[in-house]
Amino acid sequence: MNILINLNKIKNNFLKKENLFFLVFALIVFSLDRITKSKILNIYNENTYFINDYVNIDLIWNIGIGFGFLSTESTLFYNLISMLIGIVILLLAYFLTISEKIDKFIYAIIIGGALGNFYDRLAYKAVPDFIDIHYNNFHWFTFNVADIFITIGIFILIIRGFFVKI
Repeated sequence: MNILINLNKIKNNFLKKENLFFLVFALIVFSLDRITKSKILNIYNENTYFINDYVNIDLIWNIGIGFGFLSTESTLFYNLISMLIGIVILLLAYFLTISEKIDKFIYAIIIGGALGNFYDRLAYKAVPDFIDIHYNNFHWFTFNVADIFITIGIFILIIRGFFVKI
């Protein structure tokens, strides 16, 4: 019985106008990621596109998590990581509903990016990364728009943590 009461409370929190606004914002971030990935997947033909001296478009398929960490050929490990990512997205959505406005914005940015990469994990069994930042022969990890939003959100969350008084 308590579980049903708590689920109703969670549902009511999600349906609050303020929370819906931030969830829609997360969907906008997700959409921006999907649009860029769709464009890249439609135009890419195994060539590296040189944008300028520091940025290339070079499609790689990432089976790991952020920036290729935990890449493995194990289907079981891949599925476990994907399930864990799904749970984290749900937890972040819950935190969004119970947080202050600035934190809701931060969680929305992270959720939007995470949903973009999670979608790819389910649809393609890998995440398309295509932004290659480099200087001469030094190349940073190849990443995508979702990674940018996730990184910005986590960075803001960490910086905010340094300035919040307990």
